Amino acid sequence: MDAAFDIVELTIEQAPEVVALCQRALDLPEDAVEAGPLVATLWSRAAATRQVRVFGARREGALDGVLISSISADDGRVGHVDLLAVRPGKRRRGLGRALLGRAERVLAELGAAEVLLAGNPPHYAWPGIDVRYTPAICLGLALGYRQDRTAWNMTADLSYDGSPALRSTEAAESRLAEQGVAVRRAGPADLPALAAFVRSTFGGSWDAELAGSLDQPEAGCHLAERDGQLLGFAAYGSSRPSWFGPMGTAPAAEGSGIGGVLLRRCLRDQRAAGIESAQIGWVGPVPFYSGSAGARIERVFFLYRRPLGTA
Repeated sequence: MDAAFDIVELTIEQAPEVVALCQRALDLPEDAVEAGPLVATLWSRAAATRQVRVFGARREGALDGVLISSISADDGRVGHVDLLAVRPGKRRRGLGRALLGRAERVLAELGAAEVLLAGNPPHYAWPGIDVRYTPAICLGLALGYRQDRTAWNMTADLSYDGSPALRSTEAAESRLAEQGVAVRRAGPADLPALAAFVRSTFGGSWDAELAGSLDQPEAGCHLAERDGQLLGFAAYGSSRPSWFGPMGTAPAAEGSGIGGVLLRRCLRDQRAAGIESAQIGWVGPVPFYSGSAGARIERVFFLYRRPLGTA
């Protein structure tokens, strides 16, 4: 272990320094290019609804590693490691281990009985550890974390006009209109009704993710309704500009084609914003996204947990 570094707690004023580090330390280009939105989501936005603590590893004043941690907004006994990044060339010197150890101690002081190396909705960057970040997986295993779940993302190719993800929805929208179903872009004024719809129909934290999709410049949401009653929604950009989701269709409207229409409307928005590959995060119904947008499973994540106070 390199003894010449200090683990210090960082403040939000140091966020630009953290972003600069992540731009160099996140090995996957699709993550590094969105380092700014990632840090904002996990730090400043998340801090509005949960306790967030950020730690840095410094050597001679330089920031060589960073860890963002938080307490679950739903269960104060659960802590999360939301991001861990160490500068290339400074790895295998104990920085990651020291950062994780400091975070565990602080999360325990805040009341956590266990720590998850997994996303903490509604403000998360990944479901868990992308399997290609192999050193992070090795670190977790070395410290006693055990895998309890696997998650995956699907990718929708938006790079060319003929992509299945960009198929026209005009005919389908006309059919829906004949059935009295209107499809439109959602605005901030729709948030109360959307939040009530997702809470009553799906539960969970989607209402908070929808709020993020409606109040950011690189995000958006589309909805379907009949006689003022919501039948479905699809959103994008809440946590990251290139990510799609969440989306949901009322059980009574399943099979109507509403979901595919809402999905592709969002994907066309993302393509218009210059995004060539949309990530459908933390996917459930793989066949739906494959059939509606030609999406394929691409990113795979391992999710880990460890009770605190154990070796």
